[in-house]
Amino acid sequence: MAKLPIIAVTPGEPAGIGPDLCLRLIDQPHDCHIVLIADPQLLQQRAALLGLSFNLPTWNGRPDKQARTYLLPVAANQTTVVGQLNRANAGYVLKTLERAVTGCLNVEFDALVTGPVHKGIINDAGIAFTGHTEFLAQHSNTGQPVMLLTCPGLRVALATIHLPLAQVSRHITRPHLLRILEVLHHDLRSRFAIPDPTILVCGLNPHAGEGGHLGNEEIDVIGPVIAQLQAQGRRVLGPVPADTAFLPAQLAKVDAVLAMYHDQGLPVIKHHDFAHAVNVTLGLPFIRTSVDHGTALALAGTGQADPSSLLAALQLAVQLTQAPQTS
Repeated sequence: MAKLPIIAVTPGEPAGIGPDLCLRLIDQPHDCHIVLIADPQLLQQRAALLGLSFNLPTWNGRPDKQARTYLLPVAANQTTVVGQLNRANAGYVLKTLERAVTGCLNVEFDALVTGPVHKGIINDAGIAFTGHTEFLAQHSNTGQPVMLLTCPGLRVALATIHLPLAQVSRHITRPHLLRILEVLHHDLRSRFAIPDPTILVCGLNPHAGEGGHLGNEEIDVIGPVIAQLQAQGRRVLGPVPADTAFLPAQLAKVDAVLAMYHDQGLPVIKHHDFAHAVNVTLGLPFIRTSVDHGTALALAGTGQADPSSLLAALQLAVQLTQAPQTS
């Protein structure tokens, strides 16, 4: 019998739906061992509110034959009130992530699945935080992480992530874009086992710059980087106008689309299949997947939160641990 992968799961913001979704994992069959990294009192209180059972063995560093889901306790700073953000618990959220990263780097866990965090409340607590992607990269000494959203039939990566729109253009440089495409190409091969991936690159400007009349980034930066990679034998296409990049005829020919900024690519994939979209961080020395939605504070504790994205993230994490490795 093949060894089951061990997947660490962090619930994210304690006042949101993350704990609800994690509790939904407990009584379902999975092809893995799950280690929930969370405050025991928080999960116990949320389970009582939802009418769910909660009785998990404590994780001691290795699975046993009697259980599939475990609890790795990390204490919250204050008791959580459902649906109410509390700056005092921002540090707790980050402690769960730090413990998960340590476990992944030490090969205690085979992958990490993250629930939704609330960036605003973490920053309100005086902690500089732009998102999971950047935090995980920093704590694993990763030079260039890449955000990839994936769902059945579509993969969309981002050249820039959590930036104000006014700052995007100056971050689209040749070295940066080249590194993004190198990471994307590498991880499509090594993580997704695509031997020779084809990547479609969007332009930054309307109509991909209209030959320089609507912007020069395509001429000065994006086009030359694509040409450089093509000269190396890489299957990189573009730049193409973003408004036609996601047509079915285009997508049928490619393995991933690289969008230039957050809201150029993410609305498309969320419209395509919001319930089953998964956020994957490429470039890390371990596998990390995540839900593609927010904390949904109004749904916390109501029993109405949809676990589809978390289940899809867990399933993809398991699949990625089993994918044949291609250098």
